[in-house]
Amino acid sequence: MRTLIVTEFMSLDGVIDSPGGGDHPHAGWTFQDIEFDEAAYEIKGREQEEASALLLGRVSYDEFSPVWPTMEEFAEYNEMPKYVVSSTLTDPRWNNTSVLRSLDDVARLKQEGEGAILLHGSGTLARGLAAAGLVDRYHLLVFPVLLGSGKRLFDDAAQATRTKLSLTEHAVYSNGISLAVYDAVR
Repeated sequence: MRTLIVTEFMSLDGVIDSPGGGDHPHAGWTFQDIEFDEAAYEIKGREQEEASALLLGRVSYDEFSPVWPTMEEFAEYNEMPKYVVSSTLTDPRWNNTSVLRSLDDVARLKQEGEGAILLHGSGTLARGLAAAGLVDRYHLLVFPVLLGSGKRLFDDAAQATRTKLSLTEHAVYSNGISLAVYDAVR
């Protein structure tokens, strides 16, 4: 069975909204507010090398698909299969993209092929997958900033789903970013 990994940039108060740009009042907070330390992003390169598929919700797909294909640093993502969980998307234009209609479709995808499936962004989808017991690992880069409001990876509804996690990797970087990799314990 393939490993499904939720990978997020997250503020200390749990906000994952608009880390690189977008509609949030503090959009771009990962790059505007924190000094760059290349070592903190090493996991992102590792993720691209180890992944065999990219999973996105509809909103993240709409945000990423016009930008990522033009970025050299996302060459592996652009080539690999991409899956969008959506009830409305009918004609995805991003290279090698398929539409999944349900969490059951994601569960079937986990049974097929090899290699990790990465879920970027898509907090609502991440919570749904976690509630369905489909998330195997979390890669969290936690930034030393408090945003106060915005979309969160874990919200009150997610608290109804108790999940025990095991810390498998951690690091702290010179700019205060911390990496936490957790496996779901089943």
